[in-house]
Amino acid sequence: MSTNTVDPSEVAKFEAMAAEWWDLNGKFKPLHMLNPCRLDYITSQIAAEYDRDLNGDAPFAGLRILDIGCGGGLLSEPMARLGADVVGADAAGGNIPVAQVHAAQSGLEIDYRHTTAESLAASGEQFDVVLNMEVVEHVADPLAFLTACQTLLKPGGLMICSTLNRNPKSFLAAIIGAEHIMKWLPKGTHDWSKFITPDELFHLINKAGLDPVDRKGFVFNPITWDWSLSDRDLSVNYVTASLKSPSASA
Repeated sequence: MSTNTVDPSEVAKFEAMAAEWWDLNGKFKPLHMLNPCRLDYITSQIAAEYDRDLNGDAPFAGLRILDIGCGGGLLSEPMARLGADVVGADAAGGNIPVAQVHAAQSGLEIDYRHTTAESLAASGEQFDVVLNMEVVEHVADPLAFLTACQTLLKPGGLMICSTLNRNPKSFLAAIIGAEHIMKWLPKGTHDWSKFITPDELFHLINKAGLDPVDRKGFVFNPITWDWSLSDRDLSVNYVTASLKSPSASA
């Protein structure tokens, strides 16, 4: 597989912010705020699919999880704490040493790599779970990227994919609000034209060879200043769960 899904301009944006991944009030403040809600969805989906008790000791032990577009490790570290064997991969090389240092400081063993989904797939890597969070809107070819993620899943494996909807509300919230008014993110972090509607994403996931089984919205409440999951409101941020057929070739 080629690595033609990498968009160098998108990689450069995150390279420039790499040192701030673990600054709670830095450029990744929105992700830190969203992370508990993301983790609630991720852990519940994995636990349901693999019949794991989240109240048990190391509930994800024995599961191999890929965090593609891992950044500084905001999702990789919780997965490792839950007992999973975690590979964190990112096309932005500057993110990897930041993630490695923080994991070492946290006493966690995580296999961080400067690589792409396509390269991992070409080398025959296989995972029980692929976390594909806030990445697909930054790649050059979403279908090719999702197809690589499908290849990386073991038969019966689970992919969790989140992104941003494309509509006037998401433009106001993610571009005008987050980048221009609140200044949570540098201007130009997101390209609204690359946002993907839920129906478009389900279509792409199906074309990539996966079966979409769930989708939820991430909804921000400006009064309580927190995020929650919604069955109905997918108007800005949303997340999906998809499965690879147990009979699919590995």
